[in-house]
Amino acid sequence: MILVTGGLGYIGSHTLVELLNAGYDVCVIDNLANTTIDVKDKIKKITGKDFKVYIGDILDEKLENQIFEENKIDAVIHFAGLKAVGESSVIPLEYYRNNVEGTLHLLEVMKKHDCKSIVFSSSATVYGSQEVQPLKEDAPLMDATNPYGRTKRFIEDILKDLYKSDNSWHIILLRYFNPIGAHESGLIGEKPNGIPNNLMPYITQTAIGAREYLNVFGSDYKTHDGTGVRDYIHVCDLAHGHLLALRKIEKDKERNIAKLDIYNLGTGNGYSVLDIVNTFMKVNNINVPYRIVDRRPGDIDCCYADATKAHNELGFKCEKNLADMCKDSWNFQKNIKDDGGQN
Repeated sequence: MILVTGGLGYIGSHTLVELLNAGYDVCVIDNLANTTIDVKDKIKKITGKDFKVYIGDILDEKLENQIFEENKIDAVIHFAGLKAVGESSVIPLEYYRNNVEGTLHLLEVMKKHDCKSIVFSSSATVYGSQEVQPLKEDAPLMDATNPYGRTKRFIEDILKDLYKSDNSWHIILLRYFNPIGAHESGLIGEKPNGIPNNLMPYITQTAIGAREYLNVFGSDYKTHDGTGVRDYIHVCDLAHGHLLALRKIEKDKERNIAKLDIYNLGTGNGYSVLDIVNTFMKVNNINVPYRIVDRRPGDIDCCYADATKAHNELGFKCEKNLADMCKDSWNFQKNIKDDGGQN
C-alpha cells in the first residue's frame, strides 16, 4: 500500500488517480488545509475505486503511527506542506514548522516501521535565481529567494543526510516546476481555500467574474514581455511522473539497489504570465481583464526545466500542451460554478 500525504490536495489528488488507475492500493493523510473532503468522492467517481483517508496533520506522530499500524505501507509519496511563495515571506515560522518539522515526524515514523521508500515533492525553488537556463539537476543550489523554497531545500538536505547515514533507503526527489490544468473530467483541479497562491486560479476566477481583474505582478523582468517566465506543466503529466518515480523505486528494490535520485519534472518550455493569460483567452474565447502591479517579494525573472534525465531514466514525457492546460483549467472552474462551489 502507498501512503500519500496531502493526497486530497491539487497535485496529490491527480496522483491518486494515477495510482488507483494503475492498480495500487492507497491511503491518505490530509489536514484539509487547502482542500475539501468531497475530493475523495470525486476521485472515486473518476477511478471507480475506494481508498482510506485519515483526517489529520503530519505533525501528529500518534496518528502517523496509527496509519502504519493499521496498514502495510510499502512506500510514501510526500506532498503535505504549505506552498505559497508570497505567504511564506509573511509567516515563515509556520512554514518551517509545518513543512520541515512535519517531514521529520513522518521520517521518524517511517523508520520505526521499517518503511524506507519515499518520493518527495520538492520544487524548482531550490535552484534559487540562476542565470543559466534551462535548469539541470546538477545545477548548483543557490540560496532560495523565499522561506517556502528554503523548506524544500532543508528537506532535501535532510533526506540526503538520511541516505548517507543509512543507504538502505530508496529516495527520489522530484523538483517540479509550475503545475496548472485539471483532470479532463472537470471533477478535480486547483480549488484553493480562500485567496489563491498560484496564477491559474486567479485567471479562472477573473474569467468567471468572481474577481474584477487579474493582478500581474511586475512588468520589468528580464523577459520577452517583462513578466515572469516559468515552466508550466499540466498537473496530469506531473502526477504521472510520480507514478513513474514509484515504479523506479520498485524496480530498484527488485535488483537490491538503494539509491537517492533527483529529477526535474517540467516541459522544458518557458512561458510568461502574459503568454498564459493570452493563451487562456484565445483557446477559451473569453476575456480576462488584468492590471500590472508591483513585483511580489521573492519572485525571480525566469525558471524552466531541463527534464532530459527524467525522460531517460523514468520514461517521463509531457503529453499535454499549454492550450490543454488552459482548456482543462477553465472546464474545471466552470464545473465549480455549476456545482455551486465557492470561487
